[in-house]
Amino acid sequence: MPRFTAAELEAARSRLLPDVLPGSDDPPLRVLFCGINPGLVSAATGHHFARPGNRFWPVLHGAGFTPRLLRPDEQGLLPGWGIGITNMAARATARADELSAAEIVEGGQVLRALVEQRAPRWLAVVGIGAYRTAFGAKAAAVGPQDTMLGPTRIWVLPNPSGLNAHWSRAAMAEEFARLRAAAEDGA
Repeated sequence: MPRFTAAELEAARSRLLPDVLPGSDDPPLRVLFCGINPGLVSAATGHHFARPGNRFWPVLHGAGFTPRLLRPDEQGLLPGWGIGITNMAARATARADELSAAEIVEGGQVLRALVEQRAPRWLAVVGIGAYRTAFGAKAAAVGPQDTMLGPTRIWVLPNPSGLNAHWSRAAMAEEFARLRAAAEDGA
C-alpha cells in the first residue's frame, strides 16, 4: 500500500467512496456490510477498510466469508459472493468520532433507502454506536436485532477499526462467523 503524506490525506477528506454492490450478473446480495464512514486512507485509495491496522479483511476471511484473505483493492470480488459494502455517512474523516450525530442519523436514512432498493438478506452494521444513533436504538447490543427493514434482517457487529481494542480479532471473527452462518441458513 502506498504511504500518503499528511497533505494527501487531508485532500482525501473531500473524496467520496463508492459503494461495493452486486451487478446484474452477480448473485443476490446476502450481506451488506455498513461501515461508519470512510477513513482518510480509504478515501485516498478508493477502497473500503483500507487503513493498515483495520481488521475488517482478516476478520471477513477468518469468519469464512471469503475463501482467502483479500486486500482492500480486491473489494470488487465481494459481489461475486453476494457481499456488498457501504457506509453510514459519506464524509471521510480521520476518526469516526469527527462525525456529528446528525450526520449519522441522516446517513441512517440514506442507508434505509439503499436497503429498500437492494433488499439484502442481512444488513451488517459494523459499529454499535453508529447503529444506536442512526436507528434510535439506545439499548442495542452486538448481534442480531429484532428490528427489520422490510425483509432485511439486521446484525450489529463490532467495529473492526484498530482503535477498537475492546474486541480481539478472534472474537470479532467469531461474531462475523455467526452472521455468516445465519446468512447461509437463510435465517
